[in-house]
Amino acid sequence: KDEMLKPAAFDTIIDNKKVSLYWIESDNLKAAFTNYGGRIVGLWVPDKNGELTDVVSGMNSIKGFATASEPYFGATIGRVGNRIAKGKFKIDGQEYTTATNNGENALHGGIKGFQYVVWDAEQPDSKTLVLRYKSQHMEEGFPGNLDVKVTYSIIEDNTVKMDYEATTDMKTVVNLTNHAFFNLNGENSGSILNHKLKLFADRFTPVDAGLIPTGELRNVKDTPFDFRNFQTIGARINTENEQLINGKGYDHNFVLNKTKAMGMYQAATVVGDKSGIQMDVFTKEPGIQFYSGNFMEGKNQFKSGVKDAFRTAFALETQHFPDAPNQENFPSII
Repeated sequence: KDEMLKPAAFDTIIDNKKVSLYWIESDNLKAAFTNYGGRIVGLWVPDKNGELTDVVSGMNSIKGFATASEPYFGATIGRVGNRIAKGKFKIDGQEYTTATNNGENALHGGIKGFQYVVWDAEQPDSKTLVLRYKSQHMEEGFPGNLDVKVTYSIIEDNTVKMDYEATTDMKTVVNLTNHAFFNLNGENSGSILNHKLKLFADRFTPVDAGLIPTGELRNVKDTPFDFRNFQTIGARINTENEQLINGKGYDHNFVLNKTKAMGMYQAATVVGDKSGIQMDVFTKEPGIQFYSGNFMEGKNQFKSGVKDAFRTAFALETQHFPDAPNQENFPSII
């Protein structure tokens, strides 16, 4: 593991708190995390030939994460993942204004969201990492003291589980997710456009030019957003389509087909075309944001030595829908 990542590159002090590198592992799988931003740093799984392949894009040091032009590599996102229109929302008639950091809108919890804070970490066993963070009342403009707990664990030898819990002392909004950037052929393997993707979603939420949902739940039929059967990510990504133009590719929330009332249901399956590695995503959340790496610009160096070039990783963020506090027909995040 020390050949994969050097612990010394992760040992530091930020905000008077100790930052480190943590591993969880099973026979088939190794995952590295840091408590800076609650981030997944790398995930090594066997490919079709049994070769361990790192399928999560990230940096090889805390400095790399802290200074990257992309803030969200592998990070726990909060308090509110995705966008809030103009950073404003109301709870019981009171308007709150949060930090805006994406044009006129708030994105992923504001300027110093959960991706830039140091979490308290404990490891009860070799397959589990527990991270905790107390977000203070009015941090980034959000009301209430919020105690957040994220548990990363390996179950059934080849499954990584991300479990989120939060408690608050007053009504607030919460929409937690993880922003891992994946390349199932390996971090250093180039474009993700030939990955095959299946999304268990009959509808998606169209967006305006600022990527705020219009409120419509649109059927994917006869659109480039129909991934109900396997399609390559790149097959229709350059289609003349208003929604793809707005997102510069795919950067959209899909409305998941809730196939059972309780527990986890399947959201997505992705297959790496070169590696044969298959990733299945299960969630209890009503939506999933599929992001095709459209804003990757090759400005940051990944741990394998390659740059984060255009569309060399994708994200699948399980979530409540974007701008939920301002959209009455969306499931509530209060």
